[in-house]
Amino acid sequence: MFSSEIYTARREALISQLDSGLLLFLGNEDSPMNYADNIYPFRQDSSFLYYFGLDQPDLAATIDLDDGTTTLFGDDLTIDQIVWMGNRPTIAERAARAGVESTRTAAGLTEVLGGARRSSRTAHFLPPYRAANVFRLIELLDIDPSAARSGSSEPFIRAVIAQRSIKAPEEIKEIEKAVTVTCAMHVKAMEMVRPGMVEQEIAAAVQEVAERSGGGLSFPSIVTVRGETLHNHFHGNTLESGQMLLNDSGAESALHYAGDMSRTFPVDSTFTGKQKEIYQIALDAHEAAVTALAPGVPYRDVHLLACRTIASGLKGLGLMKGDVGEAVAAGAHALFFQCGTGHMMGLDVHDMEDLGEDRVGYGDGFERSTQFGLKSLRLARELLPGFVLTVEPGIYFIPELIERWRFEGKFTDFIDYDRVEDYRDFGGLRSEEDFVITENGARLLGPPVAKTIAEVEAVRAG
Repeated sequence: MFSSEIYTARREALISQLDSGLLLFLGNEDSPMNYADNIYPFRQDSSFLYYFGLDQPDLAATIDLDDGTTTLFGDDLTIDQIVWMGNRPTIAERAARAGVESTRTAAGLTEVLGGARRSSRTAHFLPPYRAANVFRLIELLDIDPSAARSGSSEPFIRAVIAQRSIKAPEEIKEIEKAVTVTCAMHVKAMEMVRPGMVEQEIAAAVQEVAERSGGGLSFPSIVTVRGETLHNHFHGNTLESGQMLLNDSGAESALHYAGDMSRTFPVDSTFTGKQKEIYQIALDAHEAAVTALAPGVPYRDVHLLACRTIASGLKGLGLMKGDVGEAVAAGAHALFFQCGTGHMMGLDVHDMEDLGEDRVGYGDGFERSTQFGLKSLRLARELLPGFVLTVEPGIYFIPELIERWRFEGKFTDFIDYDRVEDYRDFGGLRSEEDFVITENGARLLGPPVAKTIAEVEAVRAG
């Protein structure tokens, strides 16, 4: 945990942005895999972590906006629980670590919220993303099931997003810890890959690096020779000469801050000629996007710059044609680049996505496009100092998408489908890095990892 003063200051800043009622924070519970005593690794709710820092299940808290009091709810362990799980600090001791003076038992939460209902006081809550918390809200607030999902407090959500979006120095330090471990994960993968290995061997090795750091994975690793599937979590393919391996994986620090990086490299020690051509285009788009990062710049502009760079490079190879700007405006480049250039990152690898991707990544003044490709952009808003984000443009050849667009005759003014057929089985690739926006530009988080063709081949040759 950080110091109790940090959590107290965070709560005070939140209180100053809201008017009246109760703010309800539901921590997460243990989640069974297949029966009650066999559970998934526990992960606390990120907003609960941000404001209270307590990383144990079965906790909740309220902040009374009218009298300024904060209360932690939970039960001390029974002797039977201690026998099986060991002891842990009392609720009062845990509350003190978070700078909270008032505690009550878990059952007391029902009483407090019932009193608020009888007094017609508003209980503000954040959108639940776990079914267990949906049911808890229904019971605690005596509301219709649909209201548990749709009745979350917009002022509460927006205040949390505004506060969590700007990372404090201690958060940036913690994120950089996670990114540094993430870098080690990617170096490990790049050094070990050989033809004949199975993807799961690499996935296991990078997870070991994360676990040895004292944290874990920030998301399920994508380690695949089928990089054209954007979120490919299958790890059963055998690596063959002539393929490339895409490794998109990240570490989570002990305080649950995330790292997120991608590298794509040849299974052999060197790229083929065709692999070099496509890789360099994607790398050019990456570097163009990084150069454009600065406060006040809409990230949608950064994304569109990456799109134009990709379209221009593909035009140079004969896969695209016509005016590059017009092609990107029409969405023709999305045959090859179907997703966004990056996303916010912090306590969540896609930071605060549980609070609403549009609220976090767009905000006031930016509307999400309905155009294929552009609609998948997670971050569009103007960048501010303290934002932490990823940069990850890529190029993907998806056979089913190529077939569909060709059959429909889409964008024939901008796409040479005969030429595209030569790359139909190419796969997909991307490179991803993490940055913090500064007062004057942006800073790479973590140590540099081989990225240029020459750098990657030097590591692979070793």
